[in-house]
Amino acid sequence: MFGLFKRRPKTPGVARLEPLGVDVTVPVNQSVLQAALEAGVDFPHSCKVGTCMACRSRLVEGKVKAIRDFSYVLSAEELKAGYILACQAKLAPGDRIVLEVDIDSQRPHFPQLTCDGRITAQTALTHDIVELRVAVDQPLQYAAGQYATLRPAHIERAREYSFAAAPTPGGDNELRFFIRKTPGGQFTGWLFEQSRVGETLELTGPGGDFWLRAAEAPLVFVAGGSGLAPVLSVLEDAARAGVARDAVFLFGARTQQDLYQVDAIEAIAGRWAAQFRFVPVLSHEPADSDWTGARGLVTDYLAAPHVPDLAASHAYLCGPPPMIDAALAVLAAAGVADGHVHYDKFLDASNLAGRRCVAVVSAARHAAIHGIGSAGAVATFRAGEKQH
Repeated sequence: MFGLFKRRPKTPGVARLEPLGVDVTVPVNQSVLQAALEAGVDFPHSCKVGTCMACRSRLVEGKVKAIRDFSYVLSAEELKAGYILACQAKLAPGDRIVLEVDIDSQRPHFPQLTCDGRITAQTALTHDIVELRVAVDQPLQYAAGQYATLRPAHIERAREYSFAAAPTPGGDNELRFFIRKTPGGQFTGWLFEQSRVGETLELTGPGGDFWLRAAEAPLVFVAGGSGLAPVLSVLEDAARAGVARDAVFLFGARTQQDLYQVDAIEAIAGRWAAQFRFVPVLSHEPADSDWTGARGLVTDYLAAPHVPDLAASHAYLCGPPPMIDAALAVLAAAGVADGHVHYDKFLDASNLAGRRCVAVVSAARHAAIHGIGSAGAVATFRAGEKQH
C-alpha cells in the first residue's frame, strides 16, 4: 500500500547548447554548467559559484531557476538581453532550454582528462611554498596559464592548482605546480606535514580561461606568492614562441626570503624577443636590510616609469584577492580597455564559507560591470582551496 506513494524519479531537463549543437541532460539537482561539464562539454567556466561571469550565456528559449540572483554580477542591460550564468541556473523537471554560449575564438580546446598521478618530487621554494611534480599515466595537454585539480584519495574535494611550466606539444607526462601552505587547509596540511613523494592522487585537467591572447599591445603581468605559477607558464611559453611584445612583470613578495624562481624569470627576460622588465617588489622587507630594489605594494608600481604605457597595455594578474582588487582599481583608473584585463584570483579555505564565496570587486570595476563608467575586466575567478 505504502509503495503507491513512493516518489517517482524526476524527469531531468535538457539544455541545447549553441553554437556547439549539443543537447545536455540536466538533472534537477545540478546546474546547467555542472551537467555540461560532467557530459564532457568544453563549456567556458572558472569559479563555478557565480562571480567570474566566464559561464555567462544567453537564454534563447525556455526558462531557468536562478540558484543565486543573476543581478549580483550581471547588469540590467545583460539581464534584459537574456543573459544568465550557467553555474547558477537550474531547470525544472522536464523543461527544455536553448542556450547560446559565448566562446572566444582564441580559446584553447584540449580534452579534459582524469589521470592517476604520482608525486615524484616535492621541493621547498620558500618557507610556505613548495614545487610539486606529479607524473601522470597519460600525456596531458594544456594551455600555458591553465590549471588542474588534484585530489588524494582521503580528501573528498579536489583542489585547483595552476601549471607552473610551459606545456610540451603533444602533452606532458610530468606536471609542475607551486603550492602554498594555507593555515587550516586540508590538502596543504597533509602535503606539508611530511614528504609525499611516492604518494598517489587523482588529477583532472586542464581547466581555466587564463591564457595569453594574441595581440600586438604591450603586456603587464602582476603576480604575488604562488600566483607566479601561471604567469611563469605563460612567460616561458611566449618566450619559446618568440612573442615580440614589450612586457613588464611586477612580482610582489613580503621579503627577500619570499622571492623564488628569480633565475628562471631572468632567463626568460634574456630570451624575450622584445623589451622585458622584471620588477620584484617587497612589502615587508626590514628597512636596514641590504635590499636595494623596489619596496611597498606591488600595485604601487603599476604606473610610469615602471609601466610606460599602461592604458595601452594588456594586463594579466594572478594572486591573492587584495592584490587583484587593488590592481583592478589602478587599471580602471588608467583607462585600460574592456577585455584587456585578465585575472586569476586565488582563494583559499579562509575566503570561503562552505562551498560559496563572495566576490570582492573594486568600486571602479563593479561600476564598470554594471554599466557605470568605463567598461569592466574579463575575470578568471577560481574558488576552492587555492594554494598559489
